[in-house]
Amino acid sequence: MTKHFDVLIVGAGVAGVGMASHLTKECPDLSYAVLERRANVGGTWDLFKYPGIRSDSDMYTFGYGFRPWGGTKVLSDGPGIRQYVEDTAKEYGVFENIRFGRKVLTAKWSTPDTRWTVEALDESTGETETYTATFIVGCTGYYNYDQGYSPEFPGAADFKGQIVHPQHWPEDLDYAGKKVVIIGSGATAITLVPNMADDAEHVTMLQRSPTYIMAVPANDPLSSVLSRTPVPQFLVRRASRLSYITIQRALYDFCRTQPRIAKKLLLTDIRRRVGKNVDMRHFTPSYNPWDQRLCVVPNGDLFKVLKNGKASIETDHIKSFTETGIELKSGKHLEADIIITATGLNVQVLGGVQVEVDGMAVSTHDRVLYKSVMVEGVPNAAIVLGYTNASWTLKTDLAAEWVCRVLNLMRRKGYSQAVAHAKDGDRAEYSLMGGALSSGYIQRGDWAMPRQGTRAPWKAQDNYLLDIPLLRHQSLKDDVLEFSR
Repeated sequence: MTKHFDVLIVGAGVAGVGMASHLTKECPDLSYAVLERRANVGGTWDLFKYPGIRSDSDMYTFGYGFRPWGGTKVLSDGPGIRQYVEDTAKEYGVFENIRFGRKVLTAKWSTPDTRWTVEALDESTGETETYTATFIVGCTGYYNYDQGYSPEFPGAADFKGQIVHPQHWPEDLDYAGKKVVIIGSGATAITLVPNMADDAEHVTMLQRSPTYIMAVPANDPLSSVLSRTPVPQFLVRRASRLSYITIQRALYDFCRTQPRIAKKLLLTDIRRRVGKNVDMRHFTPSYNPWDQRLCVVPNGDLFKVLKNGKASIETDHIKSFTETGIELKSGKHLEADIIITATGLNVQVLGGVQVEVDGMAVSTHDRVLYKSVMVEGVPNAAIVLGYTNASWTLKTDLAAEWVCRVLNLMRRKGYSQAVAHAKDGDRAEYSLMGGALSSGYIQRGDWAMPRQGTRAPWKAQDNYLLDIPLLRHQSLKDDVLEFSR
C-alpha cells in the first residue's frame, strides 16, 4: 500500500530530527514522515559505542537553536547527545512520524505527477514499501554507516590479537591490562587514548602525521558562573550559545589569516601541558591550523596521560603487522594485544539512495547545491548538510528553516514544483567540502560529494554569520530558483 506525505525526510539523526522539529513548528499543516534505517533516533550518536565517544564541537553551538543545550558541559559524551536528540524528538512529536528499520533504496521524481516515489526496505521483514511525497529532504549525513574506512595493512592476517574499527566496537571488548595500539590522529583516536589509558597496560597512538590539538575547558566558565545567579536559564543558554558562535568563528578566521601566530600559540600550550619529556614533533603538522579540522580535548585529558606515561605517541609509517604487533618503517616494533584502526570514515551521500528524475539517474558528484541546500536540476529536493569548519548543527538548523520557507511559499502560492537551474560555469572542479579542508576523508569522498559553486547563490560560504541573512531573510524569488504550478 502506497503512503503519501507532503514531505519525506530520510534519516533521524541530528539533522533529521531537527528538520522534523522545524516542520512541526513552522509548517504545522503539512504531513511528513521520517524513514530511519536504525532502531532509534540519534544517527551517529546511536551508532558509535567506543569508550569516551563525545562531540568534537562545543554543545552550545552543536545543540539546536530552537532548543538550546542546557548544563555547563562544553563537550558532551555520546549518550548525552543521543538523549538530547531523543528528548527533542519527543518534545516536538517527531516519534509518531518515524518509520524505524527502513532502508531507503530508490527515490524517483515524476514531473507529470509532480511527486517523488520512494522504495524502502523494511529490514525486519524483508518487505519493500512504497511511499510518495511532494518534497524530499535528505538528512543522512555524509558517511557510510555500514563500513568505516580501513586501509589494507600488510600482514594484518598474521596478527594474533584483535583488530577493531571504532565504528564497529564490540560491546564485550576487554582491554584491561592489555597493550593497545590505536592507529590514527583524528578526533576518534585522541578521544580513545585517555579513555582507555587507565584500564589498559599501555596505550600507544600511532600516527602517520600529526594533527593540531587544542585543550578546551570541560565546563563552560560563563555558564558555570551565570547558573549560580538569578539570571533565567534561557538567557544563560542564549548567552553561552552567542559567545561560542563568536569564539568559534573568531578562532577559525584567526587561524586562516594568521597561521604562524596561531601555530605558535597552539604548540606553546601543548608544550606546557605535556612537559619536556614528550617530543613536540608529534604535535607539529606540516600544514597550517584549520587546513584540516582542529581537534579539541576537554581539560587537556590527552596531554595528561602522555605526561604521566600511561600513553605514548609514535609518528611513523607502518611497514607491516606482525603476530605480536606492528613493525614500523623506522625499524621499531610496537607490541600489541589489541590494534584499533581509528582511520576514518567512508563518504556516502544520501545513504546510498539511487535517485532518478524522469527516468534519468542523478549523480550527486555532478551537481551543485543552491544555497548549499537544494540540488540543482532536481525538483522538490534538498540535502541538509552541516558545517565542517564549525558546529554541524549551526548549518542544518538554517537549512531546515530555509526548506520550511520554501514549503510555505509553495503552499501559499499553489506551486507544485521548485527547481534550481545552474549553468556550466557555476560548478567548480572540487567538492563542496574540498575547498575548505584537505582532510583525507574529504579527498576520498570527492567521487560522491556535490561540487562547490563558483559564485552566489551556488558557492558555499562556510560562515554562519553570512548564512543567516542568506537563508533566513533573503527573498526566495530570484532568477535561479524556479517555482511552477
